[in-house]
Amino acid sequence: MAVELRRRRFTVEEYQRMAETGILDEDERVELIEGEIVEMTPIGRLHASVVARLTAVFVTRLGERVVVWPQNSVVLRARHSQLQPDLSLLRARGDFYRTATPEPGDILLVVEVMDSSVARDRRVKLPIYARDGVAEVWLVDVNAETVETCRRPGRGSYRDRRIARRGESVAPLAFPDLELAVAAILG
Repeated sequence: MAVELRRRRFTVEEYQRMAETGILDEDERVELIEGEIVEMTPIGRLHASVVARLTAVFVTRLGERVVVWPQNSVVLRARHSQLQPDLSLLRARGDFYRTATPEPGDILLVVEVMDSSVARDRRVKLPIYARDGVAEVWLVDVNAETVETCRRPGRGSYRDRRIARRGESVAPLAFPDLELAVAAILG
């Protein structure tokens, strides 16, 4: 006889309170994905170097036009999710989001760097970003050495997806003047 397990899902507010009160340790690598607290995969050297490289490029080239938000949370309330993308470009704000966690209207670009997290990023996180209306997501696959740009969010997917390889370039929709070679992103 099968036993049905009942799951207790959490709201974004409950998840944030758990972090504020110390139930979730600040060094714990977890995300809230559609109401469930899920452990994140470890960050490898290649993954970390791509995040560091993109952070440096965005800070240097975009300056005060944006808030560069590396490995910090964004809230997707419609999906009961608080994800921690590898990097986000946010609308410039004087308080640097001290008083509120960024939400889809604040997000210009999300970058997910994938090594061991390819399946989760593609099948779980990307549809959440699309359903909540995040304008653009880049999937940087360090194993395949590609950057996939995902634009025009719809019902659980992006209608405009393009894969760029070494020898090609990509630019964020919000900053078409910022053209980046895939080789420079990957190192």
